[in-house]
Amino acid sequence: MIKVSDLTKEFSQGQERTQVLKGIDLNIEEGEFVAIMGPSGSGKSTLLQLLGGLDVPTSGNIQINNECINKMKEKERTIFRRKKLGFVFQNYQLLPTLTVEENIAFPLHADGKLTNENSKMVQELICSVGLKGLNQKRANLLSGGQQQRVAIARALVNNPTVLLADEPTGNLDRAKAEEILSLFLKFHRENKQTIVMVTHDIFAAGFADRIILFRDGVIDQVISRKDSDYAKYLANFMA
Repeated sequence: MIKVSDLTKEFSQGQERTQVLKGIDLNIEEGEFVAIMGPSGSGKSTLLQLLGGLDVPTSGNIQINNECINKMKEKERTIFRRKKLGFVFQNYQLLPTLTVEENIAFPLHADGKLTNENSKMVQELICSVGLKGLNQKRANLLSGGQQQRVAIARALVNNPTVLLADEPTGNLDRAKAEEILSLFLKFHRENKQTIVMVTHDIFAAGFADRIILFRDGVIDQVISRKDSDYAKYLANFMA
């Protein structure tokens, strides 16, 4: 599903150049739930932005479903993002004056695809994320956990190839975070949704099939949630 080859990313400020990613090689299978962890500044969010086509690498290649997104022109990447990728962010990024239903359906409006059949799908998603009865409630009147549920439903409304999540539980308390992570797990298991999640939270990472540990722009270690010692590995890594 995702193949990253010898990926590098540099940022320049005046004469100073900073290499954030240093030759990343990574494969993510279809239907896999992967968590990317690492200290601040390790490059994990930069990698997610590159996977989402929000930025382009300095060198290397990114293939998603056999399409090389870093070779695309900006307009092509925009269309690819809209049709093939779903995004969930820490700060929700909802339109505050629109209702739950309107926020979820917004990507369909943008593509001119709000048919009767798709309108039914919006209603099904509202129920799937536990917001039944809140269809007409404005986003700015929802709790943080409810807003993130709306954001997840909006990200899934176009049936994306890959769901990308950047610190999706960062603004939530533990109980609300667990609810959101359980939703990810539900769509992953029931729909075989491919999910790539950046997080700094050991608890959140434990929901994934595989955990990729970043340090200083390189992959330091890859561990499986099935590994009985994964908690120890994570604790040592984050120390």
